[in-house]
Amino acid sequence: MIAFLTGHFVHKTPAVVHVDVNGVGYEVLISLHTYSKIQGLEKGTLLIYFHVREDSQSLFGFFDNAEKEMFIQLISISGVGAATARMMLSSMRPEEIARAILNGSAKQLESIKGIGKKTAERIILELRDKLGKQVHETNISPLINNTLERDALNALIALGIARPTAEQAIKKVLSGAPEEAKVEEIIKQALKTL
Repeated sequence: MIAFLTGHFVHKTPAVVHVDVNGVGYEVLISLHTYSKIQGLEKGTLLIYFHVREDSQSLFGFFDNAEKEMFIQLISISGVGAATARMMLSSMRPEEIARAILNGSAKQLESIKGIGKKTAERIILELRDKLGKQVHETNISPLINNTLERDALNALIALGIARPTAEQAIKKVLSGAPEEAKVEEIIKQALKTL
């Protein structure tokens, strides 16, 4: 199994990139989302999904983990192949697809080339609970938008403080904290507010 490739992007199109890894060239199929991220780069890392069928083997490349995870979720659905999943990720960002699924917006999914009404409804039916559970487990919060806040939150949770309580404490501290606050200071101040 190939997890990722790091090398020089010797040839790039909106659909395919050739990655030179120590003299070995890999042809990697990509979405427009990934192309927009690597367009100006000469080298970098792509996360890889190795897709094997009885008549072909293909490498699908992704700039970030969110896109790769969404791709894997989509191809797990009957009637959604790798090409269709790549088309979906070229038309919408992973978070937009997730939002459409969670909101049950079949019309939004149908607007993607190759997705009909039945396929859109099947995607929503099969992925809504899975994605809802992931969002619930990871507790995606608008608060956590930078590493400083995320590190402070993770530290408070590791200390046994419930996530909602920790988030509230961090919000209080950050509202009055100087711009250059350190993680340790945020954690100490948050602990004092509890």
